[in-house]
Amino acid sequence: MSENGAEAVEAVADATASAVASWRIAGIAGAAIGVVAAGAAAGVAIERMTVGRGMRRKARLALDSTGPYGSLRGTPGKAYADDGTELYYEVDDVEPEGGPAPRRRRLFGRKAPTPVTVVFSHGYCLNQDSWHFQRAALRGVVRTVYWDQRSHGRSGRGFAQAEGTPVSIDQLGRDLKAVVDAAVPEGPVVLVGHSMGGMTVMALADQYPELIRDRVVGVALVGTSSGRLGEVNFGLPAAGVNAVRRVLPGVLRALGQQTELVERGRRATADLFAGIIKRYSFGSRDVDPAVARFAERMIEGTPIDVVAEFFPAFADHDKTQALARFTDLPVLVLAGTRDLVTPSEHSEAIADLLPDAELVLVPDAGHLVMLEHPEVVTDRLADLLMRSGAVPAGSTVGGYGSSSTAQPG
Repeated sequence: MSENGAEAVEAVADATASAVASWRIAGIAGAAIGVVAAGAAAGVAIERMTVGRGMRRKARLALDSTGPYGSLRGTPGKAYADDGTELYYEVDDVEPEGGPAPRRRRLFGRKAPTPVTVVFSHGYCLNQDSWHFQRAALRGVVRTVYWDQRSHGRSGRGFAQAEGTPVSIDQLGRDLKAVVDAAVPEGPVVLVGHSMGGMTVMALADQYPELIRDRVVGVALVGTSSGRLGEVNFGLPAAGVNAVRRVLPGVLRALGQQTELVERGRRATADLFAGIIKRYSFGSRDVDPAVARFAERMIEGTPIDVVAEFFPAFADHDKTQALARFTDLPVLVLAGTRDLVTPSEHSEAIADLLPDAELVLVPDAGHLVMLEHPEVVTDRLADLLMRSGAVPAGSTVGGYGSSSTAQPG
């Protein structure tokens, strides 16, 4: 073996040992995290051979200080869930004719859009800023609402969970109803959901069919699933995924009870977690480093006890029957072909039950497809908005939503 090869093997071994040692603080957590992290650890170890820790820290600080992602803000509002949890949302209103940003009107033409509100629901361990590119493209053109799911972002921690009630996807559907009631008390609505947000939209439809029938004029389901999430292998070999399925629920419960220790461990192994996040968020290699760092910040910002609270809900999620509520509506079903979290086969299964829906499979895209290939997602959302009557027909999307530029929108 060459000297460089030996160094690489030694680096991999050191990184893996370091990661496992750090997580032994949390007891059984070390085993499960080791299984999930194994693939990413090797890549991180090789990177450590060429990039010093201090340099990586400086790079993260530079990206955090200069990256524009997640900087868009709207008019804040609050809704209250049926258990009293405070839900934070923001509204971007349509600019009046002759407003300060006429160049954005070229996105859909100069004709004023119909009074439709588009409500965006984000995914697990994210927040409303995950729609940054789509928000930049739609801002001032159509009324939009972005909200943080309970215990995520700027929303309050779930009151019911503090009292020991498990999180359920049905609860998230009721939360979305509270946001719609507060932010969009009247008028037509387009519902957009990514991952857990898509499941939230399905739960809303399941519990409030009259809302879908009377007010919803379009639906977009991005990188999501209607059920059978217990069969997802997360890109792991059979032995690995079986081990993870056996121990992960218990491990997460243990981690959630040792929040302070775990958060220190996450900080100590930041490089390892960055590799894991990148593997499970993106499908291509050439992701803008600032976008990758943006995703890291959102996911790292989700407390471990929240991660633990929400995870069991996915095993129980089954809203296949609720999809029938969308049969007569314009529907977009979109997913990345390299999504390891909610594989594209789950989107294909949704589209099979909604034969009039538009199915878009994005090559070389992972779970965070709206950040990785924002121009595709924005383009297909624009088409959905035209089909649903939210914006004038015959309009096209230009260069908005590209992750290759440092100043989107």
